[in-house]
Amino acid sequence: MRPPFDPPTEADIAAVSQQLGRPARDVVGIAARCVCGRPTVVSTRPRLSDGTPFPTFYYLTHPAATAAVSTLEAEGRMPELAALLEGDVHDTYRAAHEQYLADRAMFGDVSEIDGISAGGMPDRVKCLHALVGHALAAGPGVNPIGDIALAEARWTPEVCECALEL
Repeated sequence: MRPPFDPPTEADIAAVSQQLGRPARDVVGIAARCVCGRPTVVSTRPRLSDGTPFPTFYYLTHPAATAAVSTLEAEGRMPELAALLEGDVHDTYRAAHEQYLADRAMFGDVSEIDGISAGGMPDRVKCLHALVGHALAAGPGVNPIGDIALAEARWTPEVCECALEL
């Protein structure tokens, strides 16, 4: 099975490092891009080169997206989104968790994070950044909480804000 993205280029790694304000670590792919082509979500090895287990396979890096999601968290949306897990959304959210684990497993199994995905999946809403990153990487309909948060964020992947970063 092929990963759901292509390997990063040197220019991608430089862009991600600029976005993060530090060197990018162990990036194996650019899982989502801005309409201009710059990275929005990276995929990171499940075990970093220094040996640290790293469960967040899909990592939101775009500064405007990160800021918009931080605003949602600051506005207290997480408990409201978590309440949705008691309804029909739960089965889809659990399936998103399983897909996340399968995608990450293409780059190795790490016993310390076995069964752990990101963002609180499959039973909680813990980090909207991780869930939006997954939603952007996987596409609409895969991660329902990530899709909702993305729709509510004051940012869209359809409008480039990268020039504002430079």
